[in-house]
Amino acid sequence: MSEAPAPGRVWIHEGDNLEVVRGFADASFTLIYLDPPFNTGRVRERTVETARSAHGTGGMDAVVRRGFHGREYERLRGDLRAYDDRFDDYWGFLEPRLVEAWRLLAEDGTLYLHLDYREAHYAKVLMDALFGRERFLNEIVWAYDYGAKSRRRWPTKHDTILVYVKDPARYWFDSEAVDREPYMAPGLVTPEKAERGKLPTDVWWHTIVPTTGREKTGYPTQKPEGILRRIVQASTRPGDRVLDFFAGSGTTGAVASALGRDAVLVDANPDAIAVMRARIPHGIEAHTQAD
Repeated sequence: MSEAPAPGRVWIHEGDNLEVVRGFADASFTLIYLDPPFNTGRVRERTVETARSAHGTGGMDAVVRRGFHGREYERLRGDLRAYDDRFDDYWGFLEPRLVEAWRLLAEDGTLYLHLDYREAHYAKVLMDALFGRERFLNEIVWAYDYGAKSRRRWPTKHDTILVYVKDPARYWFDSEAVDREPYMAPGLVTPEKAERGKLPTDVWWHTIVPTTGREKTGYPTQKPEGILRRIVQASTRPGDRVLDFFAGSGTTGAVASALGRDAVLVDANPDAIAVMRARIPHGIEAHTQAD
């Protein structure tokens, strides 16, 4: 059995993530995970920017100019507005952060965007336009079964994670490093395979954070370590750097550090910073709003 890697370092930044990450070097992260606030209709402070203002690489700028299937990019935005009158409110906030994430992603890197059913379909179309459809790798469905269930429709019990790679010929993916799952029909495979388990598919059945247990922090939007562990295991190597724009309770940093990866966590919420400080006591406080 191989030895566990030395814990990775964790930097905790307090402040507006768009301003914080603009100080980071191009192509400096192998994995970027974004778990933004879901578009539930709440009013947000908008940053009016588009992909045309990106500090982009030549390749990305070319994609933006070409647009989706040869169409003008701004025309695509107009079409999406016609379908959803909240488009500007939400995507005016999120789009410039996606652009910065792409700038920061290494050539062998992977971007994970975690959304729910309200925005996933819009996100897929917009990200194809921003980054290129050929850079789309997966749509992961995280399914869970907890909480109230509607009796007037099929209960919504899943999130969607869209996965894009910077270079389809160079991205890192290690299926052997990922935790394995039990076979649903173990009698149909050999005993050896049943004991080892199977590689997860793009549908992940995983409980939410248990109400009692080691990893519970009390932070309202906390994601389970098992989901982030699988992402980090698959798309990074020990020593790689991981970035989380909307770090919340710090799950990404806690998991990455335990797996020997360095992590940079950003959040503007002082409550989130306090939770991360308690959860990751060895974290390096690299930035505050007042700096």
